[in-house]
Amino acid sequence: PQEARLHGRRHSRHRDAAAISHHYDVSNAFYRLLLGPTMTYSCGVWESPTAGLDAAQTAKHELVCRKLGLRPGERLLDVGCGWGSMLIHAARHHGVRGVGVTISVEQAAQARRRIAEAGLTDAVEIRLQDYREIPDGPFDAISSVGMVEHVGRAMLPTYFANLYSLLRPGGRLLNHGISSPGDPAGAYRYQPHLGPIPLPKGRDFLRRYVFPDGELHEIGLMTTLTQAAGFEVRHVENLREHYALTLRAWVRRLEENWDAAVAQVGAGRARVWRLYMAGSALSFEGGQSQIHQTLAVRPDAGRSGQP
Repeated sequence: PQEARLHGRRHSRHRDAAAISHHYDVSNAFYRLLLGPTMTYSCGVWESPTAGLDAAQTAKHELVCRKLGLRPGERLLDVGCGWGSMLIHAARHHGVRGVGVTISVEQAAQARRRIAEAGLTDAVEIRLQDYREIPDGPFDAISSVGMVEHVGRAMLPTYFANLYSLLRPGGRLLNHGISSPGDPAGAYRYQPHLGPIPLPKGRDFLRRYVFPDGELHEIGLMTTLTQAAGFEVRHVENLREHYALTLRAWVRRLEENWDAAVAQVGAGRARVWRLYMAGSALSFEGGQSQIHQTLAVRPDAGRSGQP
């Protein structure tokens, strides 16, 4: 019963909304047990293995803000904003005006509550909106943290083109996403009509039970498509070991709060989440998975605006 069963055209807006709902609309309380008070569901940045999950997530938010060079009064778009944590940090510590978009109903509702509790309703707006529907650029900067995995290979040109169109000249994009190592998409890179590439062992479980329609791509392909949309890629960083530490911290929190987690989502789903996170930790530790932050700029007549 925990298996996703989606219908309709792959990566249509309706099917993407159903795929996101399967994973993210399970229970905000469950995710609080798993993620802790930062409510951040992406790779942290660990100063040391003993730094702690909350500190690692705060460090990740600050790293993204620093790479984007955020300044007070700038307009930041956070694509796939989750529960609003990135925007709360950017507004509180860097003085930006923020817009966050998600297609998870539960995430949007909880993000609005958290922003109100933080006293930031005048600075941050949360929308239940697909990345293909954002009408009101330009923005000074765009962060996309843990969202690109849901886009799909066929839609990546649309994804990067949309983000490019939403940035002002000189505006900056920080794209943070899981990728496949090596070049499993080698021939596929040049022959998109071949369809989805064969899944590595274990990925079929993730696609069926955890991230339906999720797709991972090699960083070279991602860089190529980023620049094909008009961006200039300025910096790429692999945080693979950091994600292994983050996933192990989530597993520990899940096991420490096991009875409460089962009460929220049932034993079956709690077991699926434990298996997927433990297996993912091993995958990042062993190099079968990677995660990259890619910083890119929309050029302004050759001027990058970068220091």
